[in-house]
Amino acid sequence: MKLYIANQNYSSWSLRAWLIFAQNNVNVEVEKLTLFTPEFYQTLAEVTPTAKVPTLVDSDITTWDSLAIMEYVNERYLDGRCWPASVTERAKARAVVSEMHSGFMALRNELPMNCRARRKVELSEAARADIKRIDEMWSEQMSQYPEQWLFGDWSIADAMYAPVALRFRNYGIELSEPAKHYQEQVLSSAAILRWLAEASSETDIVMEDEAGEEVCA
Repeated sequence: MKLYIANQNYSSWSLRAWLIFAQNNVNVEVEKLTLFTPEFYQTLAEVTPTAKVPTLVDSDITTWDSLAIMEYVNERYLDGRCWPASVTERAKARAVVSEMHSGFMALRNELPMNCRARRKVELSEAARADIKRIDEMWSEQMSQYPEQWLFGDWSIADAMYAPVALRFRNYGIELSEPAKHYQEQVLSSAAILRWLAEASSETDIVMEDEAGEEVCA
């Protein structure tokens, strides 16, 4: 089984798919490609019709899109445990995952993932609204599952919001105490620390993801 990803410093969708393997100790070969290079497109052209990452190849099955990959791994290798057991909670988890998968465009555009960055940006009202909604979501879940993940046990929902926790750190976004508590749990998890360690060895610069002004230490 092979997972194709891009630069760990920048690729939020790669992180989401990678997390379900790392968090659940599922063995996978990872091939990392450098964004916007000839090798990136040439390699993926032979693997996936989208020529995008992440893409998973498992024997004769090819799955692209981070959520589709997580759903596949969850069903085939994890007995479905990466969704809540309760029908009610599972429906809610899928709803908050769908919000991230298809929404929060202002946040995505104005706060691109950049693990090594410490930047300051001027946010639009739309981005502020996205941040407010995520803060409320995390806070609500922490009121139900204090000291745990969004739905108690780690789930696909946590994978979907992990890059957001990193973005909020990198751009100095202020959060309410419950949301900040959740963010700190994500950032201190073994899987995220491993991802950040691997990302720290990269030297490539993707200028379109170098948003804002650098904050001096």
